Amino acid sequence: MKKSITLIIAFIFITSGYSQAIYESFRSIKLDQSRQLKIQLPRNYKKNVDKTYPLILVLDGDYLFEPVAGNVDYFSYWEDMPESIVVGVNQTKTREDDCRYDVAEFLPSQKGAEFFEFIGQELVPYLNQTYRTAQLKIIVGHDYTANYINYFLFKDNPIFQGYICLSPELAPPMAERISNVLSTSSDIWYYLATATNDAEGIKKSVREFDEKMKEVDNAETHYFFDDFDESSHYTLVGRGIPKALEAIFEMYRPISKKTYKDVLLPLETSTYDHLVDMYKTTEQLYGIKRQIRVNDFIAVSTAIGKKEKWEELEPLGKLAIKEHPDVMLGYYYLGMFYEQTGEPKKAMRAYENGFQLAEVAFLTKDYMLDKVNKIKEDFGW
Repeated sequence: MKKSITLIIAFIFITSGYSQAIYESFRSIKLDQSRQLKIQLPRNYKKNVDKTYPLILVLDGDYLFEPVAGNVDYFSYWEDMPESIVVGVNQTKTREDDCRYDVAEFLPSQKGAEFFEFIGQELVPYLNQTYRTAQLKIIVGHDYTANYINYFLFKDNPIFQGYICLSPELAPPMAERISNVLSTSSDIWYYLATATNDAEGIKKSVREFDEKMKEVDNAETHYFFDDFDESSHYTLVGRGIPKALEAIFEMYRPISKKTYKDVLLPLETSTYDHLVDMYKTTEQLYGIKRQIRVNDFIAVSTAIGKKEKWEELEPLGKLAIKEHPDVMLGYYYLGMFYEQTGEPKKAMRAYENGFQLAEVAFLTKDYMLDKVNKIKEDFGW
């Protein structure tokens, strides 16, 4: 009995820390009917009142919302992607009409055209007004809906910058149309997936589409393709969603050991400038301004130390003080800079200033005090 109570309490504690789904009924004038929405807000959405979040819109929300929302919550928890608002549109009884296209023009028609206007002219504006959405918006679809989401790509100023197409049932000219658009587009992320056990017709057309995309030479289009071994039309979804999020948010993730080894250490230009440029680029790409991670400061400072480019520690220290004014990090870098460039008194003062602030990572009060005492000992002060 005690064990059961403990498990129940643990379950309540764990689930209370997770994002909770909100269920809404949205009345559409375009469709002349109500649509059921599932909405997952980030964990600390209510507390971070000044923060905006990317929007991820999921078609086939009746079955696709949960795997997308779960992966988004998990990835953002580990800071591998920004916290995001996930919205699912349920289409259990309407997906065929919602995604209908004309068999001559292969563009949305009848209910399909109305659904297109519903998303672009009603739903997305409503979400922008109701929730704190950022510039970056991503749309997700599977088979029939994965074909449909591409129509948003053909607008002059697409409302979505990211497209996750899981085993799309492509309309006849779709592959050519997409490749033409992506050959001239800028800042578009496009993820495409099929599998060895996918439906034969879908697998064939998706692989042919990928061959077309190999001819596209556009550095401002971010294209990713997976052909999963031994997955089916349905099981590839579970593999494709995390791969898509990893690909789209590759530049958002913390500096890894591989990046440190393959990029930072061989870098011939300024390592400090690389850090600044990296965050400027992600801000431009994702439309999200963020604080520079302590992890990234440490990776860059370690590379600077390995290459003995001590002069870069001064701007790095000043930037760390600006980004994290309450912790020791920035003053530690300034102390190292002064120590390595022959100004021990300034180094000692920097360490003393850092001693008064909060500990972070490997930096403790004892460590900072040891740095001060070592300088005093070396110079007889």
